[in-house]
Amino acid sequence: MNSRLEHLSRILVTADQMRSIEHRIFEAGMPVAALMEKVARKLSDRIAQLYPACKVGILVGSGHNGGDALVVARELHFRGYEVQIFSPFSRFKELTATHLQYAKSLGIPCVEDLQSCDLIIDGLFGFGLTRAIEDPILSLIHQVNSWQIPVISIDLPSGLDTDTGRALGAAIRATHTLCLGLWKLGILQEPALEFVGKAELIDFDIPLADIFAILGESAQTQRVTSTWAMSTLPLQRPASTHKYKMGHLLLICGSERYAGGALLTGLGGRASGVGMLSIAVPNSLKPMLSSHLPEALVIGCPETESGAIAQLDLDLTAFDAIACGPGLTLEAADIVRQVLDSDRPLVLDADGLNALAKLGAETLKTRQAATILTPHLGEFKRLFPNADLTCRATAVREAAAATTAIVLLKGARIAIANPEGELRINPESTPALARGGSGDVLTGLLGGLLAQQIAAQSQISLLDMTQTAAWWHAQAGILAAETRTELGVDAHTLTQFLIPSIAARQKN
Repeated sequence: MNSRLEHLSRILVTADQMRSIEHRIFEAGMPVAALMEKVARKLSDRIAQLYPACKVGILVGSGHNGGDALVVARELHFRGYEVQIFSPFSRFKELTATHLQYAKSLGIPCVEDLQSCDLIIDGLFGFGLTRAIEDPILSLIHQVNSWQIPVISIDLPSGLDTDTGRALGAAIRATHTLCLGLWKLGILQEPALEFVGKAELIDFDIPLADIFAILGESAQTQRVTSTWAMSTLPLQRPASTHKYKMGHLLLICGSERYAGGALLTGLGGRASGVGMLSIAVPNSLKPMLSSHLPEALVIGCPETESGAIAQLDLDLTAFDAIACGPGLTLEAADIVRQVLDSDRPLVLDADGLNALAKLGAETLKTRQAATILTPHLGEFKRLFPNADLTCRATAVREAAAATTAIVLLKGARIAIANPEGELRINPESTPALARGGSGDVLTGLLGGLLAQQIAAQSQISLLDMTQTAAWWHAQAGILAAETRTELGVDAHTLTQFLIPSIAARQKN
């Protein structure tokens, strides 16, 4: 991928930002009609690659998204496709009306009901939709969604909110979404997953100067790419290095009830390549951890009657980074408090987050070192009970600002924000990761990368490092699911695909 496409593939925009960018393009002299022709030809080329000549139904809206669809209808007609046009509107923008008139002059039928199509092109609404869908369009969308045929949506599925990814009453369930120019934020938000299908970007040569004028040279909201993630991994090691230069990670995790949490976190930490791995667990877990992780320094701690860590008698300054929480139980809340009082960079997860919720997430503002929080949705709600989750991206950004921590909200589309307002979304994952323990693996992996970064005094930002861990974890899940099916990816199996997933990327 060339540098321009790599740059474009990272950028996420809101509806207002895209509107401002397009306004600059038109103000500079680009005719709307010329841009519509260019976009539609690129769309037609891609549609032809995906679905060779067939019977196509075109859903036409009243605005410029409908105009794009009409030019696509014309181009497919010229390529030999059997095309029919359907629109639930009687009035159109001037340019769209002109394209409709020309399509009719070519003999492309405008029908009152789409008959036995092999493919639907959805051009009802573009990124400007803000109101709830009503009949007759509501019924049309439900009808299209009931058909067992492929649907390609232009820019984003009609009915989706461009920023939140939520359906405005109803939305087209697309097989493919061909996003125009720049990625729209809503497409990468979790509620959009059931609607967008396979999404890809159609570049129509927006000048970078126009993008930078609106977003700045480094957009605040970005999409993680494989190239970006791989560029931050500490895979290259100096020939003269040794284990103490490659980071020392302390994991504090596990209890008699949740022994597996300690093991999975340890396996995630080991896969990160960290030079030294220490794991503090209740005394009763030490034999099990030592047998499964013989290279780790397993530190047995006094435990409560129910098998939780009762006391942590360690010099925490001896470690480059700490990851704390999986399997601890809330009996170990005092241990979490002790870690929070330390000056070590910290990854906090699971019961570490639950203990923090009782203390109040705002207490993180007094920490003297970096903190990374990795909640799932339930833990996020406990930490930030007043958060408005209508837009997950906004909620995560506000949480990071309120705590001065990096916040990673888990889910099918992981969202990560730092206190400065930068937001990253990981665009790929798999339902295979919806298994108990997979988050523990991420905690260990993230902690190991953090320790290496601190030891190396790396200039890579904590946000970049955090997004790389999330991307790596997801790629391992994807590769494991391809090999073992989604049902076959338990958390322990996931750890066995962490290194192969990186090896596969290096070969490519």
